[in-house]
Amino acid sequence: MIEFFGYHLRNLANFSGRESQKRFWLWGAFALGLTFVMGAIVFMPRFTDAMNRMQRFAMEHPESATVESGPGHYSIQIDGHHPELMPDMDRFFYTLMGITAFVTVLIGAAAVRRLHDTGRRGWWLLLPVPFVTVGYTVAPDLFEQVVAGDAASFRLFVLLFFNNLIYMVMLAVVVIFLALPGRPDANRFGPPPAD
Repeated sequence: MIEFFGYHLRNLANFSGRESQKRFWLWGAFALGLTFVMGAIVFMPRFTDAMNRMQRFAMEHPESATVESGPGHYSIQIDGHHPELMPDMDRFFYTLMGITAFVTVLIGAAAVRRLHDTGRRGWWLLLPVPFVTVGYTVAPDLFEQVVAGDAASFRLFVLLFFNNLIYMVMLAVVVIFLALPGRPDANRFGPPPAD
């Protein structure tokens, strides 16, 4: 196990050669799990704080709030516009961008080597990049409009919806390429991986 982690940490910037399915997917699962743990550590306190502010508001202003709870269900509906109760969405998106950059560094080179194993160039990994960039650019504007109480721009919403739809398709294409079996013989990227 130490060899496995050492191999990937040593090769974070190695974009040449080939990588087997097993080695890549184990590393990818580790990186994804680490990303979820980081996200929970970073985001849960922020959303818990926002929920606590809403609960305090509901207790202090029962005429402006409706609280419903039941088995497996809890909701607070607050009437009126109260942006102070929302979490800071700018920090949310900047943190999300940081986590995305971190996971990209963790699996980027391994994904390029995995594509090489299937006979494809690493440039295929760039398919979803323009769409995730647009998403990170447009989504904060849309949330800002919602928090400000403005009627959210329908065009902005539609743009984000279709952008995210195309992003998911591009991401699926990349994942399918990563999941394909490697070529059993040597290819232009080198000999088949040993493991």
